[in-house]
Amino acid sequence: MGPRVSIVIPARNDAAALRRTLDHLVRLPGVEDAEIVVAAAGDPDGTARAVAGRARLLWPGGSTRAELMNAGAATAGGEILFFLHADSFPPADALARIEDALGDPRAVGGAFEHCFAEPHPSLRAVTWINRLRYRLTRNWYGDQGIFVRAAVFRALGGYRDLRVLEDLDFSRRLRRRGESRLVREPLVTSGRRFLARGPWRTFGFCVWLVLLHTLRLDTEGYAERWRGPAEAPPGSPWPAREPAP
Repeated sequence: MGPRVSIVIPARNDAAALRRTLDHLVRLPGVEDAEIVVAAAGDPDGTARAVAGRARLLWPGGSTRAELMNAGAATAGGEILFFLHADSFPPADALARIEDALGDPRAVGGAFEHCFAEPHPSLRAVTWINRLRYRLTRNWYGDQGIFVRAAVFRALGGYRDLRVLEDLDFSRRLRRRGESRLVREPLVTSGRRFLARGPWRTFGFCVWLVLLHTLRLDTEGYAERWRGPAEAPPGSPWPAREPAP
């Protein structure tokens, strides 16, 4: 019998954060009945040491989150896919909460409440603005831990080949397939990108990208600025010569 839940983690040059997340995951109640799949790009030695046999480690060849998550999902055997960033920490009862959310056959997926790990005043303000947004729209971001029935994910064709906002695009398509549930329990994620680049500058850039996406205008041209240098860990500061809008 296969696993009930497959936890899929994309990781790009992010061994230190991945190690901390796996340290957290292996202590979750019920994780013994789940599987963990890490789809990685960059830093092969550090990533392998971080995984240390605690997950299935894939090297699919792509480097965007969409490519890595799709590759991880393609090999996953669970009936439910739980996508988790490499710097995020689900609540202790996360797996039970997902099962409960999907206990209703009308529900096709969902996500958790968002919360930054760092107790920075600006990050707290951004968290509450985000909570108001996604509670009204039911549009989730990846750092909320999106989960979905595997059959629905595959029927939707997975994540589209986007270099930025693949999570927003997917959650909008998910809502059209059925109920998308919000688990009212925070999934804690690192605010390192916001702190390194300036909380309000980064938030403003996010709003700009979402506005472009909503108006069906190009966002791919901003992907490298959002992702940062390919060889650097996620959340690296913007180069001084290329300030964010």
